[in-house]
Amino acid sequence: MGMAESEGSRWRDLDKLLLRRGNLVGSRFEPGPDLRDDLQTYATVLVVGAGGLGCELLKDLALSGFRNLHVIDMDRIEVTNLNRQFLFRVEDVGKPKAEVAAKRVMERISGLNIVPHFCRIEDKEIDFYNDFNIIALGLDSLEARSYINNVACSFLEYDSDDNPREETIKPMVDGGTEGFKGHARVILPGITPCFECTIWLFPPQVKFPLCTLAETPRTAAHCIEYAHLIKWNEVHGGIVFDPDNPEHMKWVYDEAVKRAELFGIPGVTYSFTQGVVKNIIPAIASTNAIISAACALETLKIATECSKTMSNYLTYNGSEGLHTKVSEFERDKDCLVCGPGVLVELDPLITLQKFMDLLEEHPKLRLSKASITHRGKNLYMQAPPVLEEMTRSNLVLPLFDLMGKLSKDIIHVNGMTSKNDEKVSCLRKLRVVFKGVDEVTDMDTAGGA
Repeated sequence: MGMAESEGSRWRDLDKLLLRRGNLVGSRFEPGPDLRDDLQTYATVLVVGAGGLGCELLKDLALSGFRNLHVIDMDRIEVTNLNRQFLFRVEDVGKPKAEVAAKRVMERISGLNIVPHFCRIEDKEIDFYNDFNIIALGLDSLEARSYINNVACSFLEYDSDDNPREETIKPMVDGGTEGFKGHARVILPGITPCFECTIWLFPPQVKFPLCTLAETPRTAAHCIEYAHLIKWNEVHGGIVFDPDNPEHMKWVYDEAVKRAELFGIPGVTYSFTQGVVKNIIPAIASTNAIISAACALETLKIATECSKTMSNYLTYNGSEGLHTKVSEFERDKDCLVCGPGVLVELDPLITLQKFMDLLEEHPKLRLSKASITHRGKNLYMQAPPVLEEMTRSNLVLPLFDLMGKLSKDIIHVNGMTSKNDEKVSCLRKLRVVFKGVDEVTDMDTAGGA
């Protein structure tokens, strides 16, 4: 009896949302105890990142009724994480964040199943991400956000009227913090703006011209980057700088101090040197907690429709008092990531190799080193070597044949493109249409080139 009462009181606040109707509920919301049971039994959420925001997200989602969680993170715990990543202890330093975070939350909250994944997000097969109902992002990297956004949007399919098919929409909830500022957003591919639609929201990362570092430093950061990017290679030759090696960092700090004194520039400290070299974003525990709470609530709304989700971007600023608001950004209908896909009209005789050459020349794509999949089948894979060898023979075959002689269909391409003068990995969705296919459907095109 006492156990039943305890279990009932545990979900008391959750039941206030799930057991009664409201004016803002979703169109399919059906209040009742079955909804909470379904949430705990069937809903699966992937938390990407187990840092400051990721730790908070795991805790909040677990306390909001989600029992089936996964967390993925490639990093190990550092001493500098301990002031805000509350799931970690001194004895955990050096251990994988994902594994320790999952273990700690399950120790504190009963009936929970959290599966950790200690690896890079790129190491997982694309279908891995399709197994989750919702993806919650607790990342500090634009590149990682962009990759997950591309993956989620790759599952999206459109009908003949270019309307997204609801069953293919992979919801994402994204959060980010920097000092006393933060954001939370809901991304429903094909409905709300995806990450790529609003890439302009993120300012370009600061990069210093080498000539400024070498000739006319003006700030403490200039002095530090001079020691890091120029002086280190001059003195140490072939030794690669390791930002996690205290001796390497101390050497850069000492050199930066000398440089700063030479030019009369104040502000070089050891902690600031670490921040500049490792591109550490200032983090405050309370901001992480606030943004995580917003993300967890939006995740619960998506899973249960107990309320309509926000539209669609929340900003928070707690540096001077409290300022928060929600902005409704519009989706770019021509977005290469969440749109219907780039239309590519091809001759049915074109080989897979010729098609890959076209991808490099296409003005909207410029994709090199492409790996190509169609309906889950690997047509050609650049890596690992065993898959490259297995799919190499497809390069001389007509793409039309490899796609099952369909007159038009979607294919997914994973390749390299240029962004801000850097080569980055990206996923693209293409709508392939074969010209005059009715006349050649029954032809033997195996020898075409």
